Amino acid sequence: MTKKPTVEELGIDPDALDWKRSGNDEGAIEVAFAGEWTLLRTSGRLISVFDENEWACFLDGVKKGEFDNAAS
Repeated sequence: MTKKPTVEELGIDPDALDWKRSGNDEGAIEVAFAGEWTLLRTSGRLISVFDENEWACFLDGVKKGEFDNAAS
């Protein structure tokens, strides 16, 4: 298995991306797309880099309610 690259290794400038926010509160998540990569962060801090398959699986889990109780 190949190690997943970091944002730095991809040469992506996070400040240059078009981030979409889930809300206006401090704990809101932000998502940006950079080619085949999806970046996820909270409060401006990078959390994870997803490839296309991982992002599709994450969205599928969200749709199925797998994360509904994650914050409690």
